[in-house]
Amino acid sequence: MGPAPAPASTLPFARGSQSPAVIVMQLEPFGGRRPATKKAQREASVEGLLAAARALFVSQGYRHTTVDAIAEAAHLTKGAVYFYFRNKEALLSALLDRVETIVLGGMNERIAAAGPGAAPRLAAFMHGQARLGVESPEDVLLLILMSLEFAGTGGPVEARIRAIYDRLYKAIEGVIALGKRRGEIRRDIRTREQAAIIMALHDGTFLEWYRRRQALGGPELVRALRTTMLSGLLETQAPETN
Repeated sequence: MGPAPAPASTLPFARGSQSPAVIVMQLEPFGGRRPATKKAQREASVEGLLAAARALFVSQGYRHTTVDAIAEAAHLTKGAVYFYFRNKEALLSALLDRVETIVLGGMNERIAAAGPGAAPRLAAFMHGQARLGVESPEDVLLLILMSLEFAGTGGPVEARIRAIYDRLYKAIEGVIALGKRRGEIRRDIRTREQAAIIMALHDGTFLEWYRRRQALGGPELVRALRTTMLSGLLETQAPETN
């Protein structure tokens, strides 16, 4: 057993101006209507528990979220939580299953379809991730925050999160290595560190969008990210086109 995860900061992240804690309080059982069949009811209960757990893990951290709080937010009993999930870690594991599919699904195919050059492939990676900021923001935020909270704990959750990030790093490092072979990307910095900076830009830009989305323009933020990333990587910078 590794040490307990460090407490995560409570961050005012959510859709619009609401915090996830507020979103949790607004969750209605079964979306406001009771499912017609027992199977549908079970599925709705699981979805409600996952939504409540995700919002609470994001707003107050995994360590400070209790099973009682998840049950209350989902409008279910504590016994229902244990009926569907072995424990709190099993809830997080199920959420990470979804995160893995959302973040990594189609990534390699999207990069390869961008063309042979390193610049369009890196841009395709960033644009795909930027789309997640619109379509699945809470899932990506969960991955980022849990990677911080579980860093250094040495347990299975940290290993699972690291495996997801490792696949992201591998994809980026592959594009950089390709660009170096083609003479497109500068060779005076190691590939590993270049990929690390790209992921730092990725995670940092996502957090900045969550903090200041009311003040920032999404397309312009993505353009600034792409321009900044490529200007530090490419041997020669071609004029950028929108």
